[in-house]
Amino acid sequence: MDIARITALLEPFLEQPLSPSQLGQISTYIDLLLRWNARINLTAIRHPEEIVTRHFGESFFLARHLFPTNASSVARAPSPADPNSAQPPATPHSGLYNSAAPPVLDIGSGAGFPALPLKLWAPHIDLTLVESNHKKAAFLREVARVLTLTNVNVITDRVEVLAARSDFPRTKIVTLRAVERFASILPPVLTLLAPNGTLALLIGAAQVTHLTTLPAIKWCAPISVPQSHTRVLSIGIRE
Repeated sequence: MDIARITALLEPFLEQPLSPSQLGQISTYIDLLLRWNARINLTAIRHPEEIVTRHFGESFFLARHLFPTNASSVARAPSPADPNSAQPPATPHSGLYNSAAPPVLDIGSGAGFPALPLKLWAPHIDLTLVESNHKKAAFLREVARVLTLTNVNVITDRVEVLAARSDFPRTKIVTLRAVERFASILPPVLTLLAPNGTLALLIGAAQVTHLTTLPAIKWCAPISVPQSHTRVLSIGIRE
């Protein structure tokens, strides 16, 4: 796909354009996704431009809030219940930015969103993708190989199984987007989140009510996703 067109389509989701190398990786990723999608059902979205806006745009929108270029300048978001209350910033605490390889765990990775665009945005992260479907997991490994991404691990398992394992490490950053059984999957996801960890969710606005069922999470005000009336980014810090 044309690099200039990708740049234009991503503009509403970003504060500044991506680098030529990042845009080239996105173009290659789209080609892989379209080829594999002809054989296995990775995404119902088939048009390349819609793939850019719906998948990459939304994922990079999360990425720039999770790993802003200037973490210290991020404003503090008010609580939805009390607009005057002080809340955590819409990003994890600054210690994560200083880590050489902050760990990120993406649940139900599917075709790789938001996890792999997050890796393109912040190559220094140590990324683990959890995808129970073997064919989708194979696709994720192929994307990582073709794009020569390092520190990427794909686990073919269910989140409930991982949450029940005492030897599976709890992670500082957990991401989740458009998964089935959203309400029932939240408790095991919380189990995988380390103390003071950050949970970043790309969800429908109607699903925000489910977040109140998660104990010990201090939520920032939901942030509307550009070009969507129903999608929001919700970021919370485990206390």
